[in-house]
Amino acid sequence: MAASMLCRRAAVLCQTLNGISPPKSLLYANSKCGLVFQAATYNPKPLKLNIHRPYIPDKDDEKTPEWQKTAKYDAKLYGRYGSVSGLDPASLWPSPARLDAIIAEENEWHPPLEVMLKNIAEKEAEETAKRLAKEKLIAANMAKMPKMIEDWRREKREAKQKQKEQKAQRSLLLVKARERFGYAVDPRSHKFLEMVAEIEKEEKKQKKLMKRRLKEEKAAAAAPPVASS
Repeated sequence: MAASMLCRRAAVLCQTLNGISPPKSLLYANSKCGLVFQAATYNPKPLKLNIHRPYIPDKDDEKTPEWQKTAKYDAKLYGRYGSVSGLDPASLWPSPARLDAIIAEENEWHPPLEVMLKNIAEKEAEETAKRLAKEKLIAANMAKMPKMIEDWRREKREAKQKQKEQKAQRSLLLVKARERFGYAVDPRSHKFLEMVAEIEKEEKKQKKLMKRRLKEEKAAAAAPPVASS
């Protein structure tokens, strides 16, 4: 206390003498004395803690927040204040339905060792069955591969032969159209399409007659010979 007063008086005296500002060392000493004085005279206010009568929310009051009406908050109050909270510890115990849910959740996320080993064995057996089925399918497909390749080659040859026949037939139709009309006809023209339709109709008629003739010849050959008198 005395040291701080001496420091302040010395600073005022230096300021009044001929308007000369006090030296830096004196200012530093003055500020240091002021901090010491403030620390010595600091008197903090006591915390407003009511340990004997804690705050217990009224659940019937509309102004009480909903989160203070939950069982979780009741458990927090009982854990902090104990019997002073006025709560019955038995009321904090979960209901039978909630206890069953907790046990089920515990068994789901933290199953016993026997259950974990059983699940691992079942999963390995399932993966083994899938692998064997896949290997069996691959082996069956590999066995069919030669026939599949042969069928593909045959289909390719047939498609090529059919395309060749269609090209030859198209050329033949163009020749017939030239002979009929006396000039080259566009295969997309109406005349050419009508001629093709007539030729196809005639071919179907000839095939039908040929089929009937063969049927009559077979019937005649299968009939018993007529006995002469």
